[in-house]
Amino acid sequence: MNTDKNTALYEKMAAEQDKFRDWLKSQPPEEILKHTYLSEHGLLDYADLETKTAEATARYNALSDQIKAAEKRMAEIAVLRTHIVNYAKTRETYVAYRKAGYSRKFRQEHEEEILLHQAAKEAFKELNVKKLPTIKELQTEYAKLLADKKEAYAEYRQARAAMRELLTVKNNVDRVLGFEDGKQIEKERDQKQNR
Repeated sequence: MNTDKNTALYEKMAAEQDKFRDWLKSQPPEEILKHTYLSEHGLLDYADLETKTAEATARYNALSDQIKAAEKRMAEIAVLRTHIVNYAKTRETYVAYRKAGYSRKFRQEHEEEILLHQAAKEAFKELNVKKLPTIKELQTEYAKLLADKKEAYAEYRQARAAMRELLTVKNNVDRVLGFEDGKQIEKERDQKQNR
């Protein structure tokens, strides 16, 4: 019984969509554009729609890159902080190891600390750190990056919504106007320029 109602509803919606599509196709493109999202947002020219869509996509990508860069730096800070703490904790042991003439016996007794110290030094070399920052400096930078990321993420969500909306509108306009791809648009531009 429920499936019959659902089927009937879907059939009715499909019929209405077909009627609307037929009516829409019978209208000149200029008329369609006057009564849509496009007129509400001042995008009555297809070139304006393309430009606005490209700008929204570029804004979204820029914010995405900004967030990824902040996340990458935050991960670097976390690793660096761990290595600084390990380096500080194992420094005295490593100094004693050096004073012992790199003794095998000393190394066996303090293997874990020496390996942590060497790993920290290797990480500093890989990260190209000449002077070790303080933990407080790293915490301050991390907090700033986190705040910037949160702010950018709020903008990112808005930019993503705007981009998706414009891409959907543009794709719908392309379908309504019969543009299967950019070639048809280029042909029309060429025709207008040749007139």
